[in-house]
Amino acid sequence: MKESEYMTTTTTKEDQAYAVERLTDHYLAPSDTVYTLNRHTSASGMSRDISLFVAQAGEIIDITFYAAHALGWRLVERNGRRAIRVSGAGMDMGFHTVYTLASVLYSGAVEGDAGYALRQEWI
Repeated sequence: MKESEYMTTTTTKEDQAYAVERLTDHYLAPSDTVYTLNRHTSASGMSRDISLFVAQAGEIIDITFYAAHALGWRLVERNGRRAIRVSGAGMDMGFHTVYTLASVLYSGAVEGDAGYALRQEWI
């Protein structure tokens, strides 16, 4: 899987494994902060399109593509920008997205609740 190969409607196990490896080897470590950006909220308020970023060596890196594959969630493109479609309401959906991503990446690899291995901040 390459980032240039746009995501289909489903994520294969191989795509998911590659995305997890890419995120953990190159972009994220426990206790890192993932920055979330709400790109769009549906008219009903029941879904949001959220992009994810990390800061490394003075650069802002978009990890939305790999995060969507790691989670197995829908990747959408709107106005040339990628985002993860997150369904639900009544809670902080950015926190939910990062918590779930951390659970996928670090389950069994960190002590305690793996969902708290990453921090989240809105931008």
